[in-house]
Amino acid sequence: MKIDSEKSEFLDEMLEHWQEEKLLTEADVQRLRGSYETKDFDWRRLAQYSFWIAMACGVISLGALLIDDTILKYLERLYDTSDGVISILSISAAAYLFYLSFKRKQTKSHQVFSNEALIFTAVMLTANAIAYLGKAIGTSSGHFSLLLLLAVLIYGILAYVFRSRLIWVFALISLGAWFGTETGYLSRWNWYFAGMNYPLRFVCFGAVLTGLSFFMKKHKKIDYFFPVTYISGMAYLFVSLWLLSVFGNFGTLEAWYGVRQISLFYWAIISAAACIISIFAGLKYRDDIAREFGITFLFINLYTRYFEYFWDNWHKALFFCVLAASFWIIGRRAEKIWNVEFLKK
Repeated sequence: MKIDSEKSEFLDEMLEHWQEEKLLTEADVQRLRGSYETKDFDWRRLAQYSFWIAMACGVISLGALLIDDTILKYLERLYDTSDGVISILSISAAAYLFYLSFKRKQTKSHQVFSNEALIFTAVMLTANAIAYLGKAIGTSSGHFSLLLLLAVLIYGILAYVFRSRLIWVFALISLGAWFGTETGYLSRWNWYFAGMNYPLRFVCFGAVLTGLSFFMKKHKKIDYFFPVTYISGMAYLFVSLWLLSVFGNFGTLEAWYGVRQISLFYWAIISAAACIISIFAGLKYRDDIAREFGITFLFINLYTRYFEYFWDNWHKALFFCVLAASFWIIGRRAEKIWNVEFLKK
């Protein structure tokens, strides 16, 4: 069996440790080492990164074209093209790419990254088609969140039909954008909706989406999308909690500047409590996602509080000295875990 170099090094260290502890004989170690070999090169990862770079370069190339005078003059000639025509052309191209990616999944399912690249391009064209459809229809009400809701429905149906988690991610992103713009529209673009600013609203949104993911997990037809939905819900929830711990429930920066940061400490406590609950639940139920989100955002919260409360009060040399020491301690503990030192004691 061929494995990555990192996994091979880990297995070598574990076999040496078990041999030192007399759990395995030298013959056993040699036999087990003969059952695997290290890959010379990780071609799968190279393919993945290459497609990512290709898509990024495509975006950069498009930007470079748009600042070229010759291209701009050519686009000016096409400016008279109606928004409806552009929408139809975009959705037609997107439909063709979705069809092509569906066929490739059946005949060339091993070409994962090229298939995902086609889907990503089709998703972008779909978004473009919806945007130009909105321009073509036109509305004076400012209720453009309906277009985002349309995007949610389209992406959701496509994700279900193609069983694509990538499309489902865009459906969830569109859902979050719809929620933000819809609550803004209902509040007549006031900073508050039902007494909540945007971070507090998205705390509720993230909590509901996280709960919805567990509902999906119990249904076989949609449990395929559980991991993506769960991670997205947790991301919405914890990022919003972190923003809430910084800005509180203030609607404007002017109002926020008028108070001392220490007065928002209770929001920081709520955010940290959510992290601790997530860590505890992750450990109790062996939920790696909950545990990692809790640990990550607990550290982010602690360092945010450190900057808030000590940046102006401490000498910068002392401030960065303490910061360096804390990162050194974390790095040392991580190094011990990486080297499996806790098993060698």
